[in-house]
Amino acid sequence: QVQLEESGGGLAQVGGSLRLSCAATENIISINAMGWYRQAPGNQRELVAVMSTAGKTNYRDSVKGRFTISRDNAKNTVYLQMNSLKPEDTAVYYCNAVTPRSIIAPLEVYRSLERWGQGTLVTVSS
Repeated sequence: QVQLEESGGGLAQVGGSLRLSCAATENIISINAMGWYRQAPGNQRELVAVMSTAGKTNYRDSVKGRFTISRDNAKNTVYLQMNSLKPEDTAVYYCNAVTPRSIIAPLEVYRSLERWGQGTLVTVSS
């Protein structure tokens, strides 16, 4: 069974940066679209960034221009570079394989495929 392990979270100041990593126990990164989700206290989990198998990306409007999703197939790892952090970015961040795989679609279309990992907490302090 695939396991996803997120890391790289922590405390950042407003305007700061963090890079999150997500390692998978099996080779799912290269054959699936991958997404980063986040869940703030009291809110539902939301998809914030997705990368198709072809490398195309889509982002939630609130993070466009600040977050960048990337992956390293050889390392079975997907990343989320987060710049210009805001207090509203505070959340637990999760990654998952998502479908559809090969096209870029509106974020609400995507569905997660694997069991969720523990996530990594990002706290942005002013």
